[in-house]
Amino acid sequence: MDMKSLKSYLYWLYCQFELITCSYLMEPWEKVLFHSFNVAMLLAVLYSAYVFVPGHVSTALQFFLHLFGKQQDNQHVAVVK
Repeated sequence: MDMKSLKSYLYWLYCQFELITCSYLMEPWEKVLFHSFNVAMLLAVLYSAYVFVPGHVSTALQFFLHLFGKQQDNQHVAVVK
């Protein structure tokens, strides 16, 4: 895929986004606010996924390992004074 077709494809996707969200009807300052809000929400979702998903996956994996009878060998806890 060459750069010209990639550029035109990305422009087509942006036009589809504007049509779906009806943002082509907005004033320029409204578009800035709308896009800023969308980017902020996307960053919040990505950050939350980065922070919380590994812990949930680890907990689910431990649950299923315990369910199938294979416990991890972390039951010996060292006490540090």
